[in-house]
Amino acid sequence: MKEYEPGVYPHQIAFNCLPQIDVFMDNGYTREEMKMVNETKKILDESVKVTATCVRVPVINCHAESLNIETEKKLSANEVRAILSEAPGVMVYDAPDKQIYPMQIVADKKDDTYVGRIREDETIENGINMWIAADNLRKGAALNAVQIAEKLVEYSKG
Repeated sequence: MKEYEPGVYPHQIAFNCLPQIDVFMDNGYTREEMKMVNETKKILDESVKVTATCVRVPVINCHAESLNIETEKKLSANEVRAILSEAPGVMVYDAPDKQIYPMQIVADKKDDTYVGRIREDETIENGINMWIAADNLRKGAALNAVQIAEKLVEYSKG
C-alpha cells in the first residue's frame, strides 16, 4: 500500500494492465498495434481487415490475445475446434466449463500455440471469437524462424 512512483512505465504495472505498448501514433493506435496490423496483412493478405489493442500485462513470459475473425461462410465453434485441432503447432485447449483455457502459465516454455474460449460471435453473422496464448520467445521469435527455414529447405528439395 505504498505510494507508487512511475519508473519504466507511465503507470503502476503491478496488479494492473496498461492498454499501451510503445508510443501513440496520429491515428490513435500505438506503434505496436500498427505493427500487428501490418504484419498480419503481410503474412496473410493485404485485404484482411485487422484491428488491435495491445495491453502490457505483468506476466513473466508469453503473449496472449483475444482474436475476433469473420469468415466467408458460417462456421460453428465446433467446426473451428476441429479445423484448429488439425493445424500443426496448435493446441486446442478449450473446456471453459472445467476452467480449461489458454493462459500464459500454460504456454510457457512450450512450442505450441494454445487456442481456447472458441465461440461464435453474436454481433456479426460469420464471426468467431477465441483466446490465444503462446510463448513469445519460442513461437514469436526463434522457433518461427527455425520452422520457416525448415519449410524452405523442404520446398527446395521437393
